[in-house]
Amino acid sequence: MSAHRPRKSVADSAHESSEMMMPEHANILGHVFGGAVLSMMDKTAAVAAFRHARGACVTVSIDRVDFREPIHVGDLVVMKASVNFAGRTSMEVGVRVEAEELISGARRHTNSCYLTFVAVDRNGRPVEVPELVPQTPDETRRYEAARERRRRRLEERQAERADKHEMEEAQS
Repeated sequence: MSAHRPRKSVADSAHESSEMMMPEHANILGHVFGGAVLSMMDKTAAVAAFRHARGACVTVSIDRVDFREPIHVGDLVVMKASVNFAGRTSMEVGVRVEAEELISGARRHTNSCYLTFVAVDRNGRPVEVPELVPQTPDETRRYEAARERRRRRLEERQAERADKHEMEEAQS
């Protein structure tokens, strides 16, 4: 890592978006399609990644997504995103999804997800991103948890490469 790498806070990347769910977002039961929620999550997370990198970023992975409860037509879906961890060229962005019942104002947490982005130049090659400096105990906890998820993802990727290599060797 460069000694001159700039540093940014979590707040520098924070982004919140919302959209009212309409019939075109839903299935015949009036529940919002998971794909509609994933699309919103990706866009919201991308803004946080762009804010951190101040350059083009591409989605490289979306961690497991569990939908805890349905989102209904008429709900306001509120997404809150910020960078949890930044490596040399990649960033983990956490997104929290809440559904607000507009008449009562009641909000419920429907799901959360982690997305990994890589900052890229005009030719699609990875470029360095600023270092992330957590400033609160909660940000530090999220940073450490993200670092551990990153370690596990890298181990899984190495194991997949080794398995692929073994299969190729066995076929030759």
